[in-house]
Amino acid sequence: MNKKGVIIGVVAIAIIAGVAASLSATPAETVNLDMTRTHGTISTAMGSPILGDPNAPITIVEFGDYQCHQCYNWFHNTKPTITRDYIDTGKANLVFVDMAFLGRDSSPAAQATYCAEDQGMYWEYHDMLYNAQESKIDGGWANNERLKAFAFSMGLDMELFESCLDSGKYSKRVQYNTQQARDHNVRGTPGFFIVGPDGQQQIGGAQPFSVFKQVLDPMV
Repeated sequence: MNKKGVIIGVVAIAIIAGVAASLSATPAETVNLDMTRTHGTISTAMGSPILGDPNAPITIVEFGDYQCHQCYNWFHNTKPTITRDYIDTGKANLVFVDMAFLGRDSSPAAQATYCAEDQGMYWEYHDMLYNAQESKIDGGWANNERLKAFAFSMGLDMELFESCLDSGKYSKRVQYNTQQARDHNVRGTPGFFIVGPDGQQQIGGAQPFSVFKQVLDPMV
């Protein structure tokens, strides 16, 4: 190989190394995500996996905090009927977008769900948090130790989960989602946007099923 060829080869190797380094420095939360995913005016690219049929005509975007008591109430009192009547029937799907603002444990709890998603268990971990929620914000039920205990009880690979959680791998993802809530004037949790073929409608608070039905049925 002549001198010119050697130089070109060295430059090519340097470029490849630079690209690899930039990818490794890119926040891990952007990897394998559809950054164009939006529902209505909301970017859900950093939110949860879609619950239900991705091609359903209606999307329910839920902004929530795992320490939010009203989110707990909606999860237990309203979501089951919405799941039965709209999500399981293919009329609607749901995306959860973090609004982690209530306390110091809110962001790590949200990050933990994405660490579980790395192992294909996002919704199982999501449900675990809302079933385990205790009344006091930052009372210890969602601290680092408990978040890892939840993962252990679900049979997750603990080396992978702990490495993910301890590194803050998904901290920027949660920050992005929380900013989406603020950008859309969500003042508290839970907050919802019902996005249909002809637009979107906002619902605030843990409203009963009847309120959602009034919005959803005309969109179906």
